[in-house]
Amino acid sequence: MFEFDQYLGFLAFAAILTIGFWLMIFLTAFAIPYWITGTMLEKRKMKKEAKKLEEENKANA
Repeated sequence: MFEFDQYLGFLAFAAILTIGFWLMIFLTAFAIPYWITGTMLEKRKMKKEAKKLEEENKANA
């Protein structure tokens, strides 16, 4: 059977493995898609502002 130290080591390993698993699930399901969506929306907003500024410059010229 396990010694007490081996039992604690196994529990620590199991806890770290479980935390890593759920962290990976969280990152792939929520955090990364949120980051990508935010980046795309920000780029679209910047392009829209640049286009509006360019049209204003043409109108004033």
